[in-house]
Amino acid sequence: MEAAVHTSRLRRTYERGRQDPVVALDDLTLTVEQSEIHGLLGPNGAGKSTLIKILSTVLLPSGGSARILGHDVVADTRAVRSLAGLVLGGDRGLYDRLSARRNLLFWGALYKLDSRTARARAGALLERVGLAERADDRVERFSRGMRQRLHLARGLLHEPRVLFLDEPTSGLDPVAAAAFRRLVLDLRAEGRTFLLATHDMDEATALCDRVTLIDRGRSLLTGDTARAGRFLGDRECVDFDHGDPALAEALALLPDVTDVERRDGGAWRVHTTGRDGTRRILAWLLDRDVLTARRGEPTLEEVYLRTVGDRGMRI
Repeated sequence: MEAAVHTSRLRRTYERGRQDPVVALDDLTLTVEQSEIHGLLGPNGAGKSTLIKILSTVLLPSGGSARILGHDVVADTRAVRSLAGLVLGGDRGLYDRLSARRNLLFWGALYKLDSRTARARAGALLERVGLAERADDRVERFSRGMRQRLHLARGLLHEPRVLFLDEPTSGLDPVAAAAFRRLVLDLRAEGRTFLLATHDMDEATALCDRVTLIDRGRSLLTGDTARAGRFLGDRECVDFDHGDPALAEALALLPDVTDVERRDGGAWRVHTTGRDGTRRILAWLLDRDVLTARRGEPTLEEVYLRTVGDRGMRI
């Protein structure tokens, strides 16, 4: 079966006059299978938005190739635009002084939908994203969550099979973000494919089947989200509860321990050097009457921080 998205040594540079060009994508190879939600993670400036712009035919690559369901994004732009949809975050792509319905009808005209089809699809999509009762209100009156649901409706208007989401829940409150994620999962159940660029590790963990971590335009790793901890090799974790910091200080000196992290309340997480080390740490804690100790694996967020460092926190 043809991959939903495939890039091979994809490259994009930006010229800066007499200065050296900026390399946004550096021989990036990526595959997203059909009916998959694939997370694209990385710090600011890693190349996530550049990749999505190329895949959605907004930007031309400087080298390499990119294909959507077998269609080249440069040689077969018309087919790609009919197969793929772009969902942005914030206010980009919406017109505040138009109603939600008129926004969709405007985009329907750009997609060359006939008037009857555009109206039917706009009505159905507004109903689906929970905006039917506000369909004729100006977008300037919408909350951020409502705007984001309208973005999703706009991206679905021409019934694409592949959708690119660029930070879709950025700035949303937890309730609005959860509602948006449920919509994405429902759409994936219908057979649609998603490439999701996000900084939100909880979102990636909850939604994505696989993730790719990129930095400075290069792919650092790709794998199943549920097994993210294995990206760090043999490292494991031990979680336990104890109220005395002195015990954690003593634990940190053991050779099988890479570090000890304090969490909420009296909770601690110990990163070990591997399975044998984990067993020894569990026995050490049991000898000191710590009965809450349990094995674990590093989370996706820990993998991200250990791979990229704190550069992902910089604006």
